[in-house]
Amino acid sequence: MTGLTSPGIYVHVPFCRTKCSYCDFYSVTDTAYTGRFIAAVEKEASARQREIAGPAGSLYVGGGTPSVLPPELVSRLPGMISRSHGLEEGAEVTVEVNPDDVTSDSLEAYLGGGFDRISIGVQSFDDRELAFLGRRHDAAGAASAIDAARGAGFEKIGIDLIFGLAGQTAEGWRASLERALEYGPEHISCYQLTLEPGTPMGERMLAGEEPCAREEVQREMFLETSALLSGEGYIHYEVSNFSRGEENRSRHNMRYWLRSPYLGLGPAAHSFDGLVRRWNHRSVERWSADLDEGRLPLAGEEVLTEEMVRAERLMLGFRTVLGVETSLLMERAGGDETLEELLDLSLVQVDGGRAIPTVEGFLVADQLPLLFL
Repeated sequence: MTGLTSPGIYVHVPFCRTKCSYCDFYSVTDTAYTGRFIAAVEKEASARQREIAGPAGSLYVGGGTPSVLPPELVSRLPGMISRSHGLEEGAEVTVEVNPDDVTSDSLEAYLGGGFDRISIGVQSFDDRELAFLGRRHDAAGAASAIDAARGAGFEKIGIDLIFGLAGQTAEGWRASLERALEYGPEHISCYQLTLEPGTPMGERMLAGEEPCAREEVQREMFLETSALLSGEGYIHYEVSNFSRGEENRSRHNMRYWLRSPYLGLGPAAHSFDGLVRRWNHRSVERWSADLDEGRLPLAGEEVLTEEMVRAERLMLGFRTVLGVETSLLMERAGGDETLEELLDLSLVQVDGGRAIPTVEGFLVADQLPLLFL
């Protein structure tokens, strides 16, 4: 898994039927551009053929909600990317879907187009929690979508869940996890609810409401998640991600955490070539207009300094079971003493010349890099 040197390609589909109250990703509910979207992505892919050295080892179609688009259009994307950049034999090809969009016809189209992995935005198996999050589906719909994906022939199924909601108990969260395990997904992502400025839920917090569970309850939920899923054979390989065996880790997301090159297509998508980060306009209209007029839809770029690269290696490394090279930690004065303190606190363990976070270390993964900057 550490040899993911080939690039990944991400396609951002910005359309949603409704916008969830907690979501800060760029999305729009105006579907006026959906008919032209795939053609615009093809223009961008063609214009940026030389930006990364293909073939790509992964393609991830996310959003937004890709399943809002007609499945016959989404199913064109793997072939399109194969023609513009190439896809390695056995490349991981993922599509995100919402449970309420899943049909036998859409699943057949995705498989026929070359998708071999599906990520289903379940979020919860509790109808009250789904309503609180503003989701369109119910628990029965989520279960039906998972069953349908398995029945259609998907052998790599991932589901997303969210914990830390106000009023959610550790027992209730465990019930959702146990329900998820009944379906045997190859991958489970468990995200702690965070409040982002400008989102409806973030505004509710500013108004004095408490949309999130108390910190000690969230901590209990996190530890329970790791213990329960690890006990069922899942590998807790990144702060929020679990896989049934190394082979089922998200190879696309691992490229982000390993700082491998990737190309982002679509509005608000980001790209990285190993030294420079670039990002597209956060507007489907502006992005589309630039392409129509023969311009790359770039909003900006950032050339990373040596200090920024080191900070990224620390930040990303402490999020995964691959950890950080101890030699990188020793570059800071007092790094050896700090590492010893973390070992004494059981926040990391050292193996093969790398400092690897423990489950307790994952809880403070955002703080660990600051100790070595």
